[in-house]
Amino acid sequence: MKKGLFITFEGPDGSGKSTQISRLKKRLESLHISTILTREPGGTLIGEKIREIILDVEHTEMDHLTEALLYAAARSQHVSQVIQPAIDRGEAVICDRFMDSSIAYQGFGRGLGDQVRIINEYAVRGLVPDLTFLLLLDPALGKKRIHRDYDRLEKEEDEFHQMVYQGYMQLAAAFPERVVAIDAAKSILEIEEEINRHFDPLLEEWSNQ
Repeated sequence: MKKGLFITFEGPDGSGKSTQISRLKKRLESLHISTILTREPGGTLIGEKIREIILDVEHTEMDHLTEALLYAAARSQHVSQVIQPAIDRGEAVICDRFMDSSIAYQGFGRGLGDQVRIINEYAVRGLVPDLTFLLLLDPALGKKRIHRDYDRLEKEEDEFHQMVYQGYMQLAAAFPERVVAIDAAKSILEIEEEINRHFDPLLEEWSNQ
């Protein structure tokens, strides 16, 4: 049995990831490809409980390294319980955030640097997405798009979110063969078409295996 596909979506809060994830999932299902949609932190019972701890606005005392380790713990469970088994079954996995988020938010935003990558390399066990769609949007505009109460990270100062944005830009520059940076200020249809243009060659290669 051939391996499945692993697609991740990244970007600042409010960049429109959920909309595009849903559209790509529908497209894959229309092609009769078994598809799992999941998210981080979360995706498992353990991961969702860790998510609640991380994002709780009352946890203002949380140490930055504690935060990074909690994300990695949730990710480790997610990879072992959900993502890798689905890939091994030949399914497509679409994940809302993955290791790149930790590097951007904790490595750059929190200033923890390369130790975040090291921690997460243990957590992901060598798993790397086949393709990552990075929806880039000015953080100030992204926050205006969030029509609910902010979580603990969303409530951080603008400087933090600008550092996260810069982190994402550096990731896109460092891994151009995997990370597709897209202007999230474009229309929903324009973004979808750009995603499909980059996704189609991978899908064709995978289908012909």
